[in-house]
Amino acid sequence: MKKIVIVTLLLMISLSGCVDTKNRKQDCVRIHIRANSNSEIDQGVKLDVRDAVVNYLTPLLSDCKSSDDAKEVIRNNLCALKKTSDDVLLDKGFSYRATVRLSSEKFPYRKYDDVSFPAGVYDALIVELGEGTGNNWWCVCFPPLCFVPDDGSENFRYKSKIVEIIKKFRGEDE
Repeated sequence: MKKIVIVTLLLMISLSGCVDTKNRKQDCVRIHIRANSNSEIDQGVKLDVRDAVVNYLTPLLSDCKSSDDAKEVIRNNLCALKKTSDDVLLDKGFSYRATVRLSSEKFPYRKYDDVSFPAGVYDALIVELGEGTGNNWWCVCFPPLCFVPDDGSENFRYKSKIVEIIKKFRGEDE
C-alpha cells in the first residue's frame, strides 16, 4: 500500500506542471519542426533537421530543472539552432533556410508512451523550414521526452524519465 501511495504522489507531482485543463501554458516546452512542403524531399530534410536540432539540444537541456530554465537555454541558443538547421539545408543542397523562434502556440492532444499532454497552448521552439507549409513533426523537449536513436535509424524513441523511475520503483522491466 505504501508503494502505491508513493507512486501515485510521484506521478501527480511530476505531471502537475504539464496538465492544465484551462488551456493555459503548461510547465513544458514543446518542439515543432515544420517542413517547407509535403514533397518527399522536403519531408526527408525535415527529419534530417529534426535529428540535428534534437542532437544539439539534448545535452544543453539535460540539466534544466524547470521550463523557465529550458526556455532560457533555448533563447540563448536560437542563433546556433538556426545555424544548425541552415547547415543541414545547405549540406543537402536546399535554397531555402530555416526560421527559428521560441513562442507560444496551440498543440493538439498527444501521448508519448505513458505520458499525455492535453491540447492547449504551450511554449515551443518553432523551426520553420522555407515556407513551413508541409507536414510537421513535434515532440516535447522539456521535460525531455525526445531522444535520437544511437543506431542511425530514423525511428525516434519517446520515453519519460518519470515513467522509468516509477517502473524501476515498481520492479518492472523496461
